[in-house]
Amino acid sequence: MEQELVTLAESGAAVVVGAMATDLWQSVKDGTLAMFHRLGRDRQRTVAEQLDRNAELVRDADRPEEARRALFAFWALELAALIRQDPELRPELAGLVDEFRGEQQRLAYTQNNTAHDRGTVYAVQHGDQRVVRNGDS
Repeated sequence: MEQELVTLAESGAAVVVGAMATDLWQSVKDGTLAMFHRLGRDRQRTVAEQLDRNAELVRDADRPEEARRALFAFWALELAALIRQDPELRPELAGLVDEFRGEQQRLAYTQNNTAHDRGTVYAVQHGDQRVVRNGDS
């Protein structure tokens, strides 16, 4: 049961931080805040301010994906605590994940990489890439 909660919270965090600085942000933010509404206006206001600050960090970051990765653990913990405090919110969080995971997959990503002369481009759009050259490990 605890692992299911962690998995759900992590899925929710992935949706929240993944939507930051995208066209989906306002809808995801509104859905997230709707869950925190049950904990009172003060808590909801605090979460709204945190979401806004985090989205601004992502928007202004030189490397938005790194900013999202850094924020992921925070939001996973925050959403897990929310579900522990009010287990009836599980279906609501699951619905948010289902609704927006599909929307995120529909977003188009573009990446242009160009190497000139004898240059080499190592590029990755999502995730990490390890490059090993002759003799390196």
